[in-house]
Amino acid sequence: MGGSGLNCYAFYKRFDRVEEQVVHSPFLWDLQFFAEEKTEEATPRKRQEARRKGHVPRSNELNAVVTLLAGFTALNAFSRSSLERLYTYLQYSFSSEMLNKQIDPVALAELIRQTVVIIAMIFLPTGLAILAAGVIVSYLQTGWIFTMEGLKIKFDRINPLLGFKRLFSLQKLVDLFKALFKLIGVAVIVWSAFRNQVFPLAETSALIPPFQLAGNFWRLMYQIALRIILLLLALAIFDFYYQRYEYRKSLRMTKQEVKDEFKQTEGDPKVKSRIRQRQRQIAMRRMMQEVPKADVVITNPTHLAVALKYEAPKMQAPQVLAKGEGYIAAKIKEIATEHHVPLVENKPLARTLYQTVEIGEFIPPHLYQAVAEVLAFVYQLRQKNRS
Repeated sequence: MGGSGLNCYAFYKRFDRVEEQVVHSPFLWDLQFFAEEKTEEATPRKRQEARRKGHVPRSNELNAVVTLLAGFTALNAFSRSSLERLYTYLQYSFSSEMLNKQIDPVALAELIRQTVVIIAMIFLPTGLAILAAGVIVSYLQTGWIFTMEGLKIKFDRINPLLGFKRLFSLQKLVDLFKALFKLIGVAVIVWSAFRNQVFPLAETSALIPPFQLAGNFWRLMYQIALRIILLLLALAIFDFYYQRYEYRKSLRMTKQEVKDEFKQTEGDPKVKSRIRQRQRQIAMRRMMQEVPKADVVITNPTHLAVALKYEAPKMQAPQVLAKGEGYIAAKIKEIATEHHVPLVENKPLARTLYQTVEIGEFIPPHLYQAVAEVLAFVYQLRQKNRS
Protein backbone atom coordinates (compact mmCIF):
# COMPACT_ATOMS: atom_id res chain seq x y z
CA MET A 1 0.00 0.00 0.00
CA GLY A 2 2.85 2.38 0.89
CA GLY A 3 4.68 1.55 -2.34
CA SER A 4 1.59 2.24 -4.43
CA GLY A 5 1.12 5.56 -2.59
CA LEU A 6 4.71 6.58 -3.40
CA ASN A 7 4.25 5.53 -7.01
CA CYS A 8 1.09 7.62 -7.27
CA TYR A 9 2.89 10.59 -5.71
CA ALA A 10 5.79 10.26 -8.13
CA PHE A 11 3.37 10.00 -11.04
CA TYR A 12 1.58 13.22 -10.04
CA LYS A 13 4.91 15.02 -9.64
CA ARG A 14 5.93 13.99 -13.15
CA PHE A 15 2.49 15.05 -14.40
CA ASP A 16 2.91 18.49 -12.81
CA ARG A 17 6.31 18.95 -14.54
CA VAL A 18 4.83 17.95 -17.90
CA GLU A 19 1.90 20.30 -17.35
CA GLU A 20 4.27 23.16 -16.53
CA GLN A 21 6.24 22.52 -19.72
CA VAL A 22 3.04 22.56 -21.76
CA VAL A 23 1.92 25.85 -20.20
CA HIS A 24 5.20 27.52 -21.16
CA SER A 25 5.30 25.93 -24.58
CA PRO A 26 5.07 28.33 -27.55
CA PHE A 27 2.62 25.94 -29.21
CA LEU A 28 -0.15 26.24 -26.65
CA TRP A 29 -3.35 24.26 -27.14
CA ASP A 30 -6.52 25.16 -25.29
CA LEU A 31 -7.23 22.08 -23.20
CA GLN A 32 -10.28 23.61 -21.52
CA PHE A 33 -12.42 21.59 -23.88
CA PHE A 34 -11.17 18.43 -22.19
CA ALA A 35 -11.51 19.84 -18.65
CA GLU A 36 -13.74 18.26 -16.08
CA GLU A 37 -17.32 19.41 -16.41
CA LYS A 38 -18.88 21.50 -13.68
CA THR A 39 -21.71 19.22 -12.64
CA GLU A 40 -21.86 19.87 -8.88
CA GLU A 41 -24.11 22.50 -7.34
CA ALA A 42 -22.33 25.36 -5.62
CA THR A 43 -21.51 24.93 -1.97
CA PRO A 44 -22.81 27.42 0.63
CA ARG A 45 -19.31 28.84 0.95
CA LYS A 46 -19.04 29.58 -2.78
CA ARG A 47 -22.51 31.15 -2.83
CA GLN A 48 -21.55 33.32 0.12
CA GLU A 49 -18.30 34.34 -1.56
CA ALA A 50 -20.16 35.21 -4.77
CA ARG A 51 -22.64 37.29 -2.80
CA ARG A 52 -19.79 39.10 -1.06
CA LYS A 53 -18.50 40.08 -4.50
CA GLY A 54 -21.94 41.29 -5.57
CA HIS A 55 -22.65 38.31 -7.82
CA VAL A 56 -26.32 37.64 -7.11
CA PRO A 57 -29.25 36.57 -9.31
CA ARG A 58 -31.14 39.65 -10.41
CA SER A 59 -33.50 40.38 -13.27
CA ASN A 60 -33.21 43.94 -14.57
CA GLU A 61 -36.30 43.32 -16.67
CA LEU A 62 -38.37 42.70 -13.53
CA ASN A 63 -37.02 45.86 -11.89
CA ALA A 64 -37.87 47.95 -14.92
CA VAL A 65 -41.37 46.55 -15.35
CA VAL A 66 -42.34 46.85 -11.68
CA THR A 67 -41.10 50.43 -11.42
CA LEU A 68 -42.85 51.29 -14.69
CA LEU A 69 -46.08 49.75 -13.43
CA ALA A 70 -45.81 51.61 -10.12
CA GLY A 71 -45.13 54.88 -11.93
CA PHE A 72 -48.09 54.63 -14.30
CA THR A 73 -50.39 53.44 -11.51
CA ALA A 74 -49.44 56.38 -9.30
CA LEU A 75 -49.68 58.77 -12.23
CA ASN A 76 -53.17 57.52 -13.03
CA ALA A 77 -54.25 57.60 -9.38
CA PHE A 78 -53.13 61.22 -8.90
CA SER A 79 -53.82 62.39 -12.46
CA ARG A 80 -57.06 64.23 -11.69
CA SER A 81 -55.66 66.15 -8.73
CA SER A 82 -52.43 66.84 -10.62
CA LEU A 83 -54.31 68.19 -13.65
CA GLU A 84 -56.47 70.38 -11.42
CA ARG A 85 -53.38 71.84 -9.71
CA LEU A 86 -51.70 72.37 -13.07
CA TYR A 87 -54.85 73.97 -14.53
CA THR A 88 -55.22 76.29 -11.53
CA TYR A 89 -51.56 77.26 -11.70
CA LEU A 90 -51.73 78.00 -15.43
CA GLN A 91 -54.89 80.10 -14.95
CA TYR A 92 -53.13 82.08 -12.25
CA SER A 93 -49.93 82.41 -14.31
CA PHE A 94 -51.76 83.82 -17.36
CA SER A 95 -54.19 85.99 -15.44
CA SER A 96 -54.17 89.76 -15.99
CA GLU A 97 -52.82 90.27 -12.48
CA MET A 98 -49.71 88.18 -13.19
CA LEU A 99 -49.23 89.51 -16.73
CA ASN A 100 -49.36 93.12 -15.56
CA LYS A 101 -47.29 92.51 -12.44
CA GLN A 102 -43.92 94.19 -12.30
CA ILE A 103 -41.08 91.69 -12.14
CA ASP A 104 -38.38 92.37 -9.58
CA PRO A 105 -35.97 90.00 -7.82
CA VAL A 106 -38.40 89.35 -4.98
CA ALA A 107 -41.32 88.63 -7.33
CA LEU A 108 -39.13 86.43 -9.55
CA ALA A 109 -37.97 84.40 -6.53
CA GLU A 110 -41.59 83.95 -5.39
CA LEU A 111 -42.64 82.86 -8.88
CA ILE A 112 -39.82 80.29 -9.03
CA ARG A 113 -40.75 78.98 -5.57
CA GLN A 114 -44.41 78.56 -6.54
CA THR A 115 -43.43 76.80 -9.76
CA VAL A 116 -41.13 74.38 -7.94
CA VAL A 117 -43.82 73.61 -5.34
CA ILE A 118 -46.44 72.93 -8.02
CA ILE A 119 -44.10 70.67 -10.01
CA ALA A 120 -43.12 68.82 -6.83
CA MET A 121 -46.75 68.30 -5.83
CA ILE A 122 -47.53 66.97 -9.33
CA PHE A 123 -44.59 64.60 -9.76
CA LEU A 124 -43.55 63.75 -6.18
CA PRO A 125 -46.19 60.99 -5.63
CA THR A 126 -45.19 59.31 -8.88
CA GLY A 127 -41.48 59.63 -8.08
CA LEU A 128 -41.94 58.20 -4.59
CA ALA A 129 -43.95 55.29 -5.97
CA ILE A 130 -41.22 54.51 -8.51
CA LEU A 131 -38.52 54.77 -5.84
CA ALA A 132 -40.40 52.52 -3.39
CA ALA A 133 -41.15 49.93 -6.08
CA GLY A 134 -37.51 49.85 -7.19
CA VAL A 135 -36.22 49.40 -3.63
CA ILE A 136 -38.78 46.72 -2.76
CA VAL A 137 -38.31 44.61 -5.89
CA SER A 138 -34.51 44.83 -5.57
CA TYR A 139 -34.68 43.75 -1.93
CA LEU A 140 -36.99 40.85 -2.72
CA GLN A 141 -34.58 39.63 -5.39
CA THR A 142 -31.23 40.06 -3.67
CA GLY A 143 -31.78 41.27 -0.11
CA TRP A 144 -29.58 43.97 1.41
CA ILE A 145 -26.18 43.88 -0.24
CA PHE A 146 -23.40 46.45 -0.47
CA THR A 147 -20.09 45.78 -2.15
CA MET A 148 -17.35 47.72 -3.91
CA GLU A 149 -16.27 44.79 -6.07
CA GLY A 150 -18.18 46.12 -9.06
CA LEU A 151 -16.07 49.28 -9.10
CA LYS A 152 -12.79 47.40 -9.45
CA ILE A 153 -11.10 47.39 -12.84
CA LYS A 154 -11.30 43.99 -14.53
CA PHE A 155 -9.18 43.73 -17.64
CA ASP A 156 -11.00 40.63 -18.85
CA ARG A 157 -13.96 42.88 -19.66
CA ILE A 158 -11.92 44.64 -22.35
CA ASN A 159 -10.31 41.45 -23.64
CA PRO A 160 -11.41 41.21 -27.30
CA LEU A 161 -11.18 37.41 -27.33
CA LEU A 162 -13.43 37.02 -24.31
CA GLY A 163 -15.74 39.68 -25.70
CA PHE A 164 -15.99 37.78 -28.98
CA LYS A 165 -16.72 34.60 -27.04
CA ARG A 166 -19.47 36.29 -25.03
CA LEU A 167 -20.93 37.65 -28.27
CA PHE A 168 -22.02 34.13 -29.24
CA SER A 169 -22.99 32.94 -25.75
CA LEU A 170 -26.39 31.73 -24.62
CA GLN A 171 -26.85 34.96 -22.68
CA LYS A 172 -26.58 37.01 -25.87
CA LEU A 173 -29.11 34.78 -27.62
CA VAL A 174 -31.52 35.27 -24.73
CA ASP A 175 -30.95 39.04 -24.82
CA LEU A 176 -31.66 39.02 -28.56
CA PHE A 177 -34.87 37.05 -27.96
CA LYS A 178 -35.99 39.54 -25.28
CA ALA A 179 -35.25 42.52 -27.53
CA LEU A 180 -37.21 41.04 -30.46
CA PHE A 181 -40.05 40.03 -28.13
CA LYS A 182 -40.34 43.58 -26.76
CA LEU A 183 -40.04 45.19 -30.19
CA ILE A 184 -42.64 43.00 -31.87
CA GLY A 185 -44.99 42.91 -28.86
CA VAL A 186 -44.97 46.67 -28.30
CA ALA A 187 -45.39 47.36 -32.01
CA VAL A 188 -48.43 45.06 -32.24
CA ILE A 189 -50.09 46.58 -29.13
CA VAL A 190 -49.48 50.18 -30.23
CA TRP A 191 -50.63 49.62 -33.82
CA SER A 192 -53.75 47.77 -32.67
CA ALA A 193 -54.64 50.53 -30.20
CA PHE A 194 -54.07 53.32 -32.73
CA ARG A 195 -56.05 51.58 -35.42
CA ASN A 196 -59.03 50.69 -33.21
CA GLN A 197 -59.11 53.56 -30.71
CA VAL A 198 -56.75 56.48 -31.32
CA PHE A 199 -57.66 57.16 -34.96
CA PRO A 200 -61.46 57.07 -34.31
CA LEU A 201 -60.99 59.35 -31.30
CA ALA A 202 -58.92 61.79 -33.36
CA GLU A 203 -61.66 61.96 -36.01
CA THR A 204 -64.26 63.02 -33.41
CA SER A 205 -61.94 65.27 -31.40
CA ALA A 206 -63.49 68.45 -32.83
CA LEU A 207 -66.84 67.56 -31.23
CA ILE A 208 -65.44 66.98 -27.70
CA PRO A 209 -64.53 69.73 -25.20
CA PRO A 210 -60.75 70.11 -24.76
CA PHE A 211 -60.64 69.08 -21.09
CA GLN A 212 -62.74 66.00 -21.73
CA LEU A 213 -60.67 65.20 -24.84
CA ALA A 214 -57.47 65.36 -22.78
CA GLY A 215 -59.01 62.99 -20.25
CA ASN A 216 -60.06 60.57 -22.98
CA PHE A 217 -56.59 60.60 -24.51
CA TRP A 218 -54.99 60.05 -21.11
CA ARG A 219 -57.23 57.05 -20.34
CA LEU A 220 -56.43 55.64 -23.77
CA MET A 221 -52.68 56.12 -23.30
CA TYR A 222 -52.95 54.52 -19.84
CA GLN A 223 -54.68 51.47 -21.30
CA ILE A 224 -51.99 51.14 -23.96
CA ALA A 225 -49.24 51.51 -21.37
CA LEU A 226 -50.91 48.93 -19.11
CA ARG A 227 -51.09 46.38 -21.95
CA ILE A 228 -47.43 46.96 -22.75
CA ILE A 229 -46.50 46.59 -19.08
CA LEU A 230 -48.41 43.32 -18.79
CA LEU A 231 -46.61 42.03 -21.87
CA LEU A 232 -43.26 43.07 -20.42
CA LEU A 233 -44.23 41.53 -17.08
CA ALA A 234 -44.56 38.13 -18.74
CA LEU A 235 -41.11 38.62 -20.25
CA ALA A 236 -39.76 39.76 -16.87
CA ILE A 237 -41.04 36.60 -15.15
CA PHE A 238 -39.27 34.50 -17.76
CA ASP A 239 -36.10 36.56 -17.30
CA PHE A 240 -36.33 36.22 -13.51
CA TYR A 241 -36.25 32.42 -13.63
CA TYR A 242 -33.66 32.41 -16.41
CA GLN A 243 -31.30 34.65 -14.43
CA ARG A 244 -31.58 32.32 -11.44
CA TYR A 245 -30.85 29.34 -13.67
CA GLU A 246 -27.87 31.13 -15.21
CA TYR A 247 -26.66 32.13 -11.74
CA ARG A 248 -26.75 28.54 -10.45
CA LYS A 249 -25.07 27.37 -13.63
CA SER A 250 -22.28 29.94 -13.34
CA LEU A 251 -21.54 28.82 -9.77
CA ARG A 252 -21.39 25.12 -10.53
CA MET A 253 -18.22 23.35 -9.47
CA THR A 254 -16.25 20.34 -10.56
CA LYS A 255 -15.91 17.38 -8.24
CA GLN A 256 -12.28 18.34 -7.68
CA GLU A 257 -13.25 21.88 -6.68
CA VAL A 258 -15.72 20.50 -4.16
CA LYS A 259 -13.02 18.24 -2.72
CA ASP A 260 -10.53 21.11 -2.55
CA GLU A 261 -13.02 23.35 -0.79
CA PHE A 262 -13.86 20.59 1.67
CA LYS A 263 -10.16 20.26 2.44
CA GLN A 264 -9.90 24.00 3.04
CA THR A 265 -12.94 24.19 5.31
CA GLU A 266 -13.00 20.81 7.03
CA GLY A 267 -9.37 19.84 6.66
CA ASP A 268 -7.65 17.20 4.57
CA PRO A 269 -9.20 13.78 5.40
CA LYS A 270 -5.74 12.21 5.29
CA VAL A 271 -4.37 14.76 7.73
CA LYS A 272 -7.37 14.35 10.02
CA SER A 273 -6.92 10.58 9.88
CA ARG A 274 -3.27 10.92 10.85
CA ILE A 275 -4.21 13.25 13.70
CA ARG A 276 -6.79 10.79 15.01
CA GLN A 277 -4.24 8.00 14.73
CA ARG A 278 -1.73 10.07 16.65
CA GLN A 279 -4.32 10.83 19.32
CA ARG A 280 -5.11 7.13 19.67
CA GLN A 281 -1.42 6.37 20.05
CA ILE A 282 -1.05 8.97 22.80
CA ALA A 283 -4.16 7.68 24.58
CA MET A 284 -2.85 4.11 24.27
CA ARG A 285 0.51 5.11 25.73
CA ARG A 286 -1.16 6.83 28.66
CA MET A 287 -3.41 3.84 29.24
CA MET A 288 -0.47 1.46 29.26
CA GLN A 289 1.29 3.67 31.80
CA GLU A 290 -1.65 3.13 34.16
CA VAL A 291 -1.53 -0.68 34.01
CA PRO A 292 1.26 -1.04 36.64
CA LYS A 293 -0.93 0.87 39.11
CA ALA A 294 -3.76 -1.70 38.82
CA ASP A 295 -4.67 -4.18 41.56
CA VAL A 296 -5.84 -6.86 39.16
CA VAL A 297 -6.26 -7.58 35.44
CA ILE A 298 -9.38 -9.58 34.59
CA THR A 299 -8.99 -11.61 31.38
CA ASN A 300 -11.15 -13.55 28.92
CA PRO A 301 -8.42 -15.14 28.95
CA THR A 302 -6.97 -14.51 25.45
CA HIS A 303 -9.21 -11.92 23.79
CA LEU A 304 -10.04 -9.38 26.50
CA ALA A 305 -8.22 -7.75 29.40
CA VAL A 306 -9.52 -5.16 31.89
CA ALA A 307 -7.25 -3.57 34.54
CA LEU A 308 -8.93 -2.49 37.79
CA LYS A 309 -7.76 -0.44 40.74
CA TYR A 310 -9.42 0.10 44.10
CA GLU A 311 -8.37 2.20 47.06
CA ALA A 312 -10.95 1.87 49.81
CA PRO A 313 -10.54 5.22 51.55
CA LYS A 314 -10.30 7.28 48.35
CA MET A 315 -12.55 5.55 45.78
CA GLN A 316 -16.28 4.95 45.93
CA ALA A 317 -15.89 1.86 43.73
CA PRO A 318 -13.22 0.04 41.69
CA GLN A 319 -12.03 2.01 38.66
CA VAL A 320 -11.14 0.79 35.16
CA LEU A 321 -7.60 1.92 34.37
CA ALA A 322 -7.18 0.15 31.03
CA LYS A 323 -9.00 -2.27 28.74
CA GLY A 324 -8.52 -3.78 25.31
CA GLU A 325 -8.97 -6.75 23.06
CA GLY A 326 -6.67 -8.72 20.85
CA TYR A 327 -3.22 -7.17 20.59
CA ILE A 328 -4.02 -4.50 23.18
CA ALA A 329 -5.24 -7.14 25.64
CA ALA A 330 -2.01 -9.08 25.15
CA LYS A 331 0.01 -5.89 25.74
CA ILE A 332 -1.91 -5.17 28.96
CA LYS A 333 -1.26 -8.67 30.25
CA GLU A 334 2.42 -8.42 29.30
CA ILE A 335 2.89 -5.16 31.21
CA ALA A 336 0.89 -6.53 34.18
CA THR A 337 3.10 -9.59 34.33
CA GLU A 338 6.26 -7.47 34.23
CA HIS A 339 5.03 -5.41 37.21
CA HIS A 340 3.64 -8.39 39.14
CA VAL A 341 -0.03 -7.40 38.75
CA PRO A 342 -2.24 -10.50 39.24
CA LEU A 343 -4.11 -11.89 36.21
CA VAL A 344 -7.50 -13.39 37.02
CA GLU A 345 -9.49 -15.30 34.40
CA ASN A 346 -13.23 -14.54 34.49
CA LYS A 347 -14.82 -14.61 31.07
CA PRO A 348 -18.33 -13.24 31.91
CA LEU A 349 -16.97 -10.47 34.12
CA ALA A 350 -14.25 -9.46 31.64
CA ARG A 351 -16.78 -9.30 28.80
CA THR A 352 -19.26 -7.26 30.87
CA LEU A 353 -16.63 -4.79 32.08
CA TYR A 354 -15.23 -4.33 28.57
CA GLN A 355 -18.65 -3.65 27.02
CA THR A 356 -20.22 -1.47 29.73
CA VAL A 357 -17.47 0.50 31.51
CA GLU A 358 -15.21 3.05 29.82
CA ILE A 359 -11.62 3.81 30.79
CA GLY A 360 -11.47 6.04 33.89
CA GLU A 361 -15.04 5.21 34.97
CA PHE A 362 -16.08 3.39 38.13
CA ILE A 363 -17.84 0.06 37.84
CA PRO A 364 -21.65 0.08 38.19
CA PRO A 365 -23.31 -1.21 41.39
CA HIS A 366 -24.57 -4.44 39.86
CA LEU A 367 -20.97 -5.58 39.38
CA TYR A 368 -19.86 -4.82 42.93
CA GLN A 369 -20.34 -8.39 44.15
CA ALA A 370 -18.46 -10.04 41.26
CA VAL A 371 -15.54 -7.58 41.41
CA ALA A 372 -15.42 -7.78 45.20
CA GLU A 373 -14.96 -11.54 45.01
CA VAL A 374 -12.06 -11.09 42.55
CA LEU A 375 -10.41 -8.43 44.69
CA ALA A 376 -10.83 -10.56 47.82
CA PHE A 377 -9.12 -13.42 46.02
CA VAL A 378 -6.27 -11.11 44.99
CA TYR A 379 -5.83 -9.76 48.50
CA GLN A 380 -5.67 -13.32 49.86
CA LEU A 381 -2.93 -14.15 47.37
CA ARG A 382 -0.97 -11.09 48.44
CA GLN A 383 -1.22 -12.10 52.13
CA LYS A 384 -0.02 -15.62 51.36
CA ASN A 385 2.92 -14.27 49.34
CA ARG A 386 3.88 -11.95 52.16
CA SER A 387 3.67 -14.71 54.74
